[in-house]
Amino acid sequence: MTYHPKSDFMRVMIERGYMADCTDYQGLDEALVRGVVPAYIGYDATAASLHVGHLLNIMMLRWLQKTGHKPITLMGGGTTKVGDPSFRSEERPLLTPEKIDENIAGMQQVFGRYLVYGTGATDAIMLNNAEWLDSLNYLDFLRDIGRHFSVNRMLSFESVKSRLDREQSLSFLEFNYMILQAYDFLEIHRRYGCLLQMGGSDQWGNIVNGIDLTRRVVDHEIYGLTSPLLTTSDGRKMGKSAGGAVWLNGAMLSPYEFWQFWRNTTDADVGRFLKLYTDLPVTECDRLGTLAGSGINAAKIILANEVTALLHGPEAASAAEATAREVFEKGGVGDDLPTLLLSKAEIGEGITLAQLFVRSGLSASGKEAKRLIAEGGARLNDAPASDAGQMFSAADLAEPLKLTAGKKRHALVRLEA
Repeated sequence: MTYHPKSDFMRVMIERGYMADCTDYQGLDEALVRGVVPAYIGYDATAASLHVGHLLNIMMLRWLQKTGHKPITLMGGGTTKVGDPSFRSEERPLLTPEKIDENIAGMQQVFGRYLVYGTGATDAIMLNNAEWLDSLNYLDFLRDIGRHFSVNRMLSFESVKSRLDREQSLSFLEFNYMILQAYDFLEIHRRYGCLLQMGGSDQWGNIVNGIDLTRRVVDHEIYGLTSPLLTTSDGRKMGKSAGGAVWLNGAMLSPYEFWQFWRNTTDADVGRFLKLYTDLPVTECDRLGTLAGSGINAAKIILANEVTALLHGPEAASAAEATAREVFEKGGVGDDLPTLLLSKAEIGEGITLAQLFVRSGLSASGKEAKRLIAEGGARLNDAPASDAGQMFSAADLAEPLKLTAGKKRHALVRLEA
């Protein structure tokens, strides 16, 4: 990156590693210097919670606000009814309006941790594109908006081209998605003076479409900025763990498990993740990232504490660190560990050790649990566990059982009172 920005926001984006591409570096930088720039990121409501994969872009909105500009979080109540086909091999399952609303309610819980909402010039606002998409008249939309789109050009976008090159079906419903997202940018610009859309680099084509449409319809200059699609240093997609997606809602993933995800960061990723996911100064992030041995482990605890405190609060971060210390250093049970509560009815005549590993989330399937146990990777109350078929009755759960998968993943099993 050779461009030297004048605005604080562009400087932060470049220094901390958020920048993949921008449609006009200088034009956007000058707009940021001139005054408050409203910018949005869209979130389709495909699940009941956002996950760690969304966190990088939420942090971009946070830095936008911290540098004196206005974040807009756009809930995709309308576009979720279509589904973004970008770089997917098959169509997303269609959700009911009720399920979409339920998912939006779950997703909205997270943003208030990172952004200040209100009516001030730089206060964040939350929108739902169902507000303007649900009431569109199809013929008017085709005539007024559709005429600005070239099918030839739409077919050339990599997100569509890759699907067609693999001879995988792309429905007409999905093909409309990029037009609707482009229309979102035009509509938010008209209503709120939005000058910038941000997103992951897989959204580049959709963002450019919105810029082109706005230029054609209202002849205004607006901008697009994308972040890199992150992988960890060992090549895994950022945000995936052995147990599945790393959810941001505490009801779907406990603060302790979230803390552990960051504590288990690979050494080579610590400095980079500190810059992307915390508010710590860049110089401190770089210093911590160059440590080795016990120093890098201490840096991982700082990373886990900082990220967890932002999402769940400082108390949750402190509790998670205390639990980890109790579990790892003292061999204790740890009251804050993820806990599986079983009723006597659920246990019935007994439940196997393999089933406990699956029910507690430490294994994805019975087959995986049996393999873990057979290969010596499972522990029961800190002792090696070797019998996947070992049965447990309600009486056996009078005291909590501590399950361990590998070296770092733990859960408790308790009997419901």
